[in-house]
Amino acid sequence: MNEKKIEIRRIDDYRWEIPKQGKMRVPGKIFADDTLMKDIHHDQSMQQVANVAHMPGILVASLAMPDIHWGYGFAIGGVAAMDIEHGVISPGGVGYDINCGVRLLRTALLKDEILPKIRELVGALYNAIPTGVGSESTLKLSIAEEKRLLQIGAKWAVERGFGTEADLDRIEENGCLPGANPEVVSQRALERGRQQIGTLGSGNHFLEVGYVDEVYDEKIAGAMGLRKDGVTVIIHTGSRGFGYQVCDDYLKIMMECVKKYEIELPDRQLACTPVQSKEGKNYLAAMSAAANYAWTNRQTIMHWTREVFSKVLNASPDALQMNLIYDVCHNIAKIEDHIIEGKMRKVCVHRKGATRALPPGHPDTPGVYKNIGQPVLIPGDMGRYSYVLVGTEQAIKETFGSTCHGAGRVLSRKQAVKASKGRAIHRELEDKGIIVQSHGRRTLLEEIPEAYKDVQDVVDVVHKAGISKKVARLKPVGVIKG
Repeated sequence: MNEKKIEIRRIDDYRWEIPKQGKMRVPGKIFADDTLMKDIHHDQSMQQVANVAHMPGILVASLAMPDIHWGYGFAIGGVAAMDIEHGVISPGGVGYDINCGVRLLRTALLKDEILPKIRELVGALYNAIPTGVGSESTLKLSIAEEKRLLQIGAKWAVERGFGTEADLDRIEENGCLPGANPEVVSQRALERGRQQIGTLGSGNHFLEVGYVDEVYDEKIAGAMGLRKDGVTVIIHTGSRGFGYQVCDDYLKIMMECVKKYEIELPDRQLACTPVQSKEGKNYLAAMSAAANYAWTNRQTIMHWTREVFSKVLNASPDALQMNLIYDVCHNIAKIEDHIIEGKMRKVCVHRKGATRALPPGHPDTPGVYKNIGQPVLIPGDMGRYSYVLVGTEQAIKETFGSTCHGAGRVLSRKQAVKASKGRAIHRELEDKGIIVQSHGRRTLLEEIPEAYKDVQDVVDVVHKAGISKKVARLKPVGVIKG
């Protein structure tokens, strides 16, 4: 990777530009304030923003959200739209955990109703939902059934009683990216996928029981069913080993495509292929299958979460009103229509560690939220808070309808383990009123709150920059992790 000093200039309080230079085809643009820029300077993520700007067919700018940090090829928090005819698609612009995403449920409960049973609730959730590295599902799939799951996504789970048709209306793309093709997926990916549907995984994945701590917009919050002190559940996980294998397989293919199509890149991790090439179409079809796997994964976990709440709290699902608010994905590439220089164009939008953020009235905004805008779900670390926002018109104009996706790491996992040496993290969290259960002690050490930026700082930037709007803040009281 080219690591020469990056030139950067300030546009306003929340925007910075890396001017077009050398073989950059477009400028870079970073959303951040002074505090967050200090963190951004500590790794090579700005260089990665500049590197992405070299890619064939990139349009307008190489974008970075305020939770940006170093990743494979693209920085995590990176957004890039490529011309569909002359541009490229890159697995590094999607990430290894394809459709890592967030699902938010609301309930009819208030926090005081669950606090006396939160320890029991966390324990029951941990027992019901497989967690940890290599965790295996209680669901056993045939090859034919797995392939159908990959084609139809969350609908597969609903057909088998894991949720209702109403859930599908509240999932990005209704829980299914069209064009998924299991036949362009390796046998190894299929093998891994059969073992892991309905599992949480490890790392920064979690299931969190919390409550609405603060409401910023009563009308929009009310339209989502959110109220002060109302109990919520966040599910954060992705496509598990299946998505990882798809990414790994296609990165190898893309390395050869760079030579085949004579693509000049400043970093080999940006390995890519023309969107319209056979390899590009195959990757899109395999990536769509992984995205559908992830939506199905979160759907089944949500179903078991509903069952646990019902059993522990001795109340029917109807009484609990555990309704899905929305499910968004973070790591994906999509073919979308955007107005560029006054003309509607079909583009391939890479969002790696970035969330779609559509405004009220947009053709792709879910029907149930047409009047308020698409919900944007931003998880924080397990010791602080998470946020609910909505998309805005400014995001469509400036970021291809994109915003941040989370807090963003400031410490690597190794650094976090070193910083937490000798500490009892579960005890520290319990002192804050947060009950945590994890598969292993190391996960907690790697995921300490100070390993992340303060998500409030990140959300304030996107809110003040106008690319999404704050609706509510959620605080955790119980967390399960791998």
